[in-house]
Amino acid sequence: MASVEAFECDPDFCPRCGSILPLPGLLEVVSCTLCNFQKDTSDFEGIEVHSRKVFNTVKEKTTTTKQADESVGPMVDRKCPNCGHEGMTYTTRQTRSADEGQTVFYGCPQCKFQETEYS
Repeated sequence: MASVEAFECDPDFCPRCGSILPLPGLLEVVSCTLCNFQKDTSDFEGIEVHSRKVFNTVKEKTTTTKQADESVGPMVDRKCPNCGHEGMTYTTRQTRSADEGQTVFYGCPQCKFQETEYS
């Protein structure tokens, strides 16, 4: 009784279930691991297999422009020691170990003077 193949496909795939066949080895046949379909290794003669793995594709860098660098952000009532302007912007960062206080970075929106306070 002749078997009816469900798929018309490349020799790398099982024509019954469609799964990928293992590479030919030292045996005379290649067996599908899913449905046990067998194929002569002579069917693979002259076929070249090329593969390629791509990791971390290179992407174009996009540049963004900041609006007035440090002048954007929350304001605090603090006099700039450089120009005397009332009001400075601030950001906070944890620059030391967690059991120590945070570091506050102040910036003058007028003269761009920057000041750091360790608390």
